[in-house]
Amino acid sequence: MGRRRVAIACQGGGSQCAFVAGALKTLFGARIQDRYQVVGLSGTSGGAFTAALAWAGILKQAHGDSTPVEDGILACWKDLTAQTSREVAFDQCCVGLLRLVERGYLPSFATSPSSARFRLFSQLASLYISRPAFTDLRALLVRHLDFESLAPLDGPDRPTLLIGAVDVIDGTFKTFSSWRGDVGVDALLASAAIPTLFPAVRVAGHAYWDGIFSSNPPVLAFLQRAYFGPGPLPEEIWIIQVNRASHEGVPDKPADIFDRRNHLAGNLSLQHELKTIELVNFLLGQRAITDEFRTRFGLDASAEVKVRFIRMSRALEDKLDYPSKLSREPVHIARLIADGENQARLFLAEAP
Repeated sequence: MGRRRVAIACQGGGSQCAFVAGALKTLFGARIQDRYQVVGLSGTSGGAFTAALAWAGILKQAHGDSTPVEDGILACWKDLTAQTSREVAFDQCCVGLLRLVERGYLPSFATSPSSARFRLFSQLASLYISRPAFTDLRALLVRHLDFESLAPLDGPDRPTLLIGAVDVIDGTFKTFSSWRGDVGVDALLASAAIPTLFPAVRVAGHAYWDGIFSSNPPVLAFLQRAYFGPGPLPEEIWIIQVNRASHEGVPDKPADIFDRRNHLAGNLSLQHELKTIELVNFLLGQRAITDEFRTRFGLDASAEVKVRFIRMSRALEDKLDYPSKLSREPVHIARLIADGENQARLFLAEAP
C-alpha cells in the first residue's frame, strides 16, 4: 500500500503564525514526508511564507540536501523575531499603543500606508532598528527564499505550493500556484499586504491585498487542476488554524468584540471552502458528480477527502488578542512556536 497523500494548509494571522512554524517543525521533525506523501502546501499571509519555507525545504531534500526542513522555517522566524533591546522596545511600544487605542484610552488616527507621513515613519523606524530582516519583509523573504534557485528543483513529482491573495480592483480571489509558475517573493508580499500596514502589492499588472480577504488558507484549490496541476490529488487536507474557531460567551467589551470579529473574518473563507468540500464528499458518496459538474466548477476529486485540524490550545487562545498578531517579542513568539509543536505532537499521536 502506498503512502497516504496529504496537503497541508497554513492559515494567516500575523505573528501568531509562529504557531504554524511550531506545528510544521514537529511535523517535519517527525519525518512525515516518509510516512505520508506530501503533495501540496498552501498558505496565506504569515502562513504563506511559512508554507513556502517548508516547500523549499522539501524540494532541496529531494535533490540531496540533508538540511532538515524545519531548520529553514525556524531560521526565518528567528530573523523575524525581535532580537536587540531596540527591537524589543519598538515592538512593545507599537503593540502597547495599539492596545490602548483598541480599548478606547487613546484616539485612533487613520493613516494610509501609502501616505508620506506613514512612509516617513517607516524610514525612521528602519534607521532606528537598522536590521532590514526585522523592518523590511521583502529583505527577510529574499534572504530565506531564493525562488530562482528553487525553480529547477520543482517538477511534477514535487508538492504544489498555493498562495492566497485578493485582487483589490477586480475584487476576485487570487491563488498563486507553483505549478503555474507565478509563486515568488512578490506573491508572498501580496498575500501579506495588510491594507492598514502595507500598500497594495502589484504582480503582473494587478494590485493585491492580504489573502485574509480571499482564501485563508487556500484549501479548495487542492482539488482544482487549474491550480494544483496534473499530479495526484490529496486524500487528506491538514489545516493549521490560527484564528480561533469557537469562543466562550458573547463578547461585550469593545476590544473583545473587535478580536472576535477578527477571528470570524479570518475564518469566513475557510468555512465556505470547507462547506464546498463537504458537499463534494457527499456527492461523491452518492456517485452524483458528473463530468459536467467537474468541468463547470473545476473540481477533479474522485474520492472523498478527509479534513483534519491542528489548532491552538485553549489556554493559549485565551491569552491572545488582536494586537498580539503584530507582536514579535521573543517570549510571545517562543510561546506560539512551543504550542504549535505540542499541538502537532498530539495531532500525530492520533493520526492513522
